[in-house]
Amino acid sequence: MTIMYGIPNCDTVKKARAWLGERGIEYTFHDFRKDGVNPVWLRAWVDEFGWETLVNRKGTTWRKLPEETRENMDEAIALVVMEEQPSIIKRPLLDMGTRHVVGFSPDSYRELFQN
Repeated sequence: MTIMYGIPNCDTVKKARAWLGERGIEYTFHDFRKDGVNPVWLRAWVDEFGWETLVNRKGTTWRKLPEETRENMDEAIALVVMEEQPSIIKRPLLDMGTRHVVGFSPDSYRELFQN
């Protein structure tokens, strides 16, 4: 079963959910704000993608961080910030069991879900 991690009011998450829904692709949605983020998953995602890929530097959560935190961001700080403020994690994050994908584009999803 595919799990989509994200925040329901995120525009990119909305596009990804619509894309999956239009194709009848089943998935479970995990709301970072409501359900939180498991530190074990977070560590695994950082190991797989790198913290730089996971931290969304374009969103309001990033802009609201203290300047010192943004300037000194490294893996250790990123892990703490992502656990405390999961809305900073780039979305959506798909967990397809053996494969994980960060972000959304119709082309990449088409490739992922080819039969």
